[in-house]
Amino acid sequence: MATLSAAKRLVIKIGSALLVDRATGSLRADWLKALAEDVAWLKGQGKDVILVSSGSIALGRGVLGLPRSELALEQSQAAAAVGQIRLARAYEEVLAPHGIKTGQVLVTLEDSENRRRYLNSRATLETLIGFGVVPIVNENDTVATDEIRYGDNDRLAAQVAVTVGADQLILLSDVDGFYSANPQTDPTARRFEVVEQITPEIEAMAGEGVSGLSKGGMITKLMAAKMSIAGGCAMAITEGSVMRPLMALEQGANATWFLAQDDPHLARKRWIHSMKAKGEIMVDAGAATALDKGKSLLPAGVKGVTGVFGRGDPVAILGPDGRKLGQGLSRYTAAEAIRIKGHRSDEIEEILGYPGRAALIHRDDMAL
Repeated sequence: MATLSAAKRLVIKIGSALLVDRATGSLRADWLKALAEDVAWLKGQGKDVILVSSGSIALGRGVLGLPRSELALEQSQAAAAVGQIRLARAYEEVLAPHGIKTGQVLVTLEDSENRRRYLNSRATLETLIGFGVVPIVNENDTVATDEIRYGDNDRLAAQVAVTVGADQLILLSDVDGFYSANPQTDPTARRFEVVEQITPEIEAMAGEGVSGLSKGGMITKLMAAKMSIAGGCAMAITEGSVMRPLMALEQGANATWFLAQDDPHLARKRWIHSMKAKGEIMVDAGAATALDKGKSLLPAGVKGVTGVFGRGDPVAILGPDGRKLGQGLSRYTAAEAIRIKGHRSDEIEEILGYPGRAALIHRDDMAL
């Protein structure tokens, strides 16, 4: 059984029904303060914490006096615009007394499907975490249209977990785990303690959610679990309305854990290795030695660049003898890589006319 104490980096997803009072449309301030205590408790153990929070539309809906029924796209976007600023402020106010800084990160499905945007998102989140900040991630509902929407924050949270290489994803929900049937309508439904593999039988048991505020049902949670465990990240579904739900989970509260087979680092390396390379980068002997020691690939160690590739595309890394050493995601286009090859990183801005990243391929984006 997984435990929070074993994790180094956690992504915690918070559903709308937990944050927003269904009757009044206002924020559940006492619950959020208790959640902040949990976050401070985890941070005090040296863990990285990322929050993926629903609630902006639900909050904005209450402020604007919109009905609980399905909203038109432009109404949802307007509600999100009003609610997002209140949501971000609420997290800032409850975490600041614990000495924790927060940062808001708004994303869409396009940001994970486009390799350039994916790398930018990953770099931003890693930098925030490096500064000790707790990122508050939400779908950018003010601009997202149906074709670029996740549509639920369960899958968004799984994507964030995979992007940042989290060990664990915790879905704080209105149910205390995954059941064989809907426990609110079927008294014979049984809760799974652990799911080691998501089989067709498990998928057939998933039903839809019954909350009036949240869109994600059990189907989306299973989709999130698939994405999460494929990225080496264990996932738990647990009931989140209690005060300090994360402490409760650690102390044995009901939950279902979906177990990952690999750790996030190995899963990411395997994913990179499985891609079809769009170009080749040949390195000199010094760079090859540095790569073997776990270093990033700097432009100074590059001898040649072939192929046509963009930022975030996979490229093969060749040694001075032409032998393939591995594969990685390039932080520059092929045209840019050709211009900066053989140059020091502090010369990149002068050559390209804008500041770039020091590494052509970062060690976290490389599989040797």
